[in-house]
Amino acid sequence: MSAHLQREIDKLTGRMLDLSDEVVRNYEAAIRAFTLGDVDLAREVIDKDELIDQHEVEVEEECLKILALHQPVAVDLRTIIAVLKINNDIERIGDLAGNIASRTLSLERVGRVDPPADLSGMARLVETMIRESLDAFLRLDTAMAQKVRIEDATVDQLHREMYHHTEKAIKANPDKVASYFPYLSVARYLERIADHATNIAEDVIYLVDGEISRHTNPEEAITP
Repeated sequence: MSAHLQREIDKLTGRMLDLSDEVVRNYEAAIRAFTLGDVDLAREVIDKDELIDQHEVEVEEECLKILALHQPVAVDLRTIIAVLKINNDIERIGDLAGNIASRTLSLERVGRVDPPADLSGMARLVETMIRESLDAFLRLDTAMAQKVRIEDATVDQLHREMYHHTEKAIKANPDKVASYFPYLSVARYLERIADHATNIAEDVIYLVDGEISRHTNPEEAITP
């Protein structure tokens, strides 16, 4: 690898990680807004999504520029492909954070109710998955990437439990159906964010090992 290509790749990954920091902060704000019913904070989250979209496009354009000008091979090519794919997943997480913020506004319009189940634990685990997947990329840590893949199953279970509890709450309070729907929506958004974090983890495994792990069992992958 030439020194110039290495500098370009370092710059590219730095920009992608800066975008990731923006998205994680917006995710945290979206969860806080929904939990507290803070409509002003929710609107700030929604407004920031446009800037996040712009930065995602800039990183993608930089990836394509490097591919065209340098025609990288082997690990350099895998790195750029991984950044290109992770960049897209990060942008989708940003979109879903905006969706969570939108449900805050919806809930304020129809009236807040006691949550049918505790979303905070699910939200914390999802944030952990985002951070771990990005840390795995930074450290090229496939063990941490496999951990994220395992945690995704827990989020799926929490999503199913949220659906069950909400169904029971609606049956007990049929006059408040509209107030329970935002909780279902947020649980679904969290489940989808966890899927994107898992995609990032799988891109790390591809980057390090050249292995496509989408259809493998993460439990078996970390068994000694």
